[in-house]
Amino acid sequence: MTNKILAITTNKDIQIVLERLINEQWEGVVVSSLNECMNELQNGQYAILLIGSGLEETEELKLEEYVRTNGSGLKIVKHYGGGSGLLTAEIHQALEDH
Repeated sequence: MTNKILAITTNKDIQIVLERLINEQWEGVVVSSLNECMNELQNGQYAILLIGSGLEETEELKLEEYVRTNGSGLKIVKHYGGGSGLLTAEIHQALEDH
């Protein structure tokens, strides 16, 4: 199974940081909209969906529902801040549980 990560956040500055942090240890794609995220989920294989800040609650719920019905084991990690050490630990934990 791949350790590829799909991350979504609407904050441009956080997108840059997430992309750098994720790709230091894993392979990742960072998107900024629900539509982009849904396209990636439908066309790619990911181990983790990392949900960051900026989405509406209804958008998060839509992603969670999609993963529940189509995600075939995809883990969801919600990370709204707390630093790179916490993010790394959350990703490692999700991969171990995968």
